[in-house]
Amino acid sequence: MPTYEYACEACGHEFEAFQSITAKPLRSCPECKKRKVQRLISGGAGLLFKGSGFYITDYRSDNYKESAKKEKDAGKPKSESKSDSKPSDSKSSKSKSSGKSKKDAA
Repeated sequence: MPTYEYACEACGHEFEAFQSITAKPLRSCPECKKRKVQRLISGGAGLLFKGSGFYITDYRSDNYKESAKKEKDAGKPKSESKSDSKPSDSKSSKSKSSGKSKKDAA
């Protein structure tokens, strides 16, 4: 449901009302109780979060998310080159040690 903005022509009080789209506009001012309230035309906010429980980090832009991911990836060491070198080193050291023991035994 949208939030509508209203202004009283009698006392100048401005307020917001959370109403259904099909609801009729309000006419009475909550401050002075006169029937001089007009609904204001606004550009709209699309989606407006008010109150506690919302964090600024919950709704980041795509550009921010992409740059944060690049920074995170830049800080990590490349695991592909390390993982390729470790198994080959361990295999060659095992084969060398097992090869020597067979020659020594024979």
